[in-house]
Amino acid sequence: MSPTDQRSTDIASLRAQLQEAGYVAEAPLAAALLLMFDLGRPLLLEGDAGVGKTDVAKALATVRNAKLIRLQCYEGLDVHAAIYEWNYQRQLLAIRLLENDDRAMAAKEQDIFSERYLLKRPLLEAISCAEPPVLLIDEVDRADEAFEAYLLELLSDFQVSIPELGTVRAVTRPLVVITSNGTRELSDALRRRCLYQYIDYPSFEKELAIVEIKAPAAAGRLARQLVEFVQAVRRMDLLKKPGIAETLDWTAAMLRLGVSTVDGDSAERIVETLSALLKTREDRAGFTRDVVARIAAAC
Repeated sequence: MSPTDQRSTDIASLRAQLQEAGYVAEAPLAAALLLMFDLGRPLLLEGDAGVGKTDVAKALATVRNAKLIRLQCYEGLDVHAAIYEWNYQRQLLAIRLLENDDRAMAAKEQDIFSERYLLKRPLLEAISCAEPPVLLIDEVDRADEAFEAYLLELLSDFQVSIPELGTVRAVTRPLVVITSNGTRELSDALRRRCLYQYIDYPSFEKELAIVEIKAPAAAGRLARQLVEFVQAVRRMDLLKKPGIAETLDWTAAMLRLGVSTVDGDSAERIVETLSALLKTREDRAGFTRDVVARIAAAC
């Protein structure tokens, strides 16, 4: 088998494994994941909120039978929440117990600032695992730009520096998935250290496959109509387009109301379920019964 044929086989195999784990992956994403395995580089996934970026890491952990370690980013995130923190209460207790210790001060400090008093946060935990975990750095664009500097050492050399202990190098190299919703531009330094894949809103075929996997009770004609409705909604001028999670929530709501077909006659019940699909006041206000009926009749 030629290298090209082998790669195609590997991509198809990974897509099948991801689908078994509940994630429908297109070929470009599977190819990017294989490169991540081969090169040992982090993978940066960018795209609008709700397109399934976080679920890539979850499915990957299932496929690799690996531990998933998640760092949820937010404004003000710092080294103490992301990498490590000292257990100050235990250290204070140890200091009191060492008051009558005759050893030199340097020896006492070395004892107090040892690993047993170290609280490992997600980044340090990820490089300390005996088996390679999947490290998810979620919504990195929500963190401050200064936080990216903390990441560079980890992403380049898979090590972190702790002033009191020195450099802690990775026991095993984690599989790193970084997600960004594009709310701010990421630094060139971060992008250079990563492979890159953009994830867009799903095509009709992909979203239909997702609905049939996640909500088998809606399989068949109803699933197609539900996806057609959502796809039509996304083409409208909205403040927040519904993501895959909203599609699944809305499908569950429709099933709960016993809706078996999407058409003009079901418009009233569809209106009752829009809280699962539309998440802003302005978007919701535009979906009157007549608008809903018109979209539903076209499905």
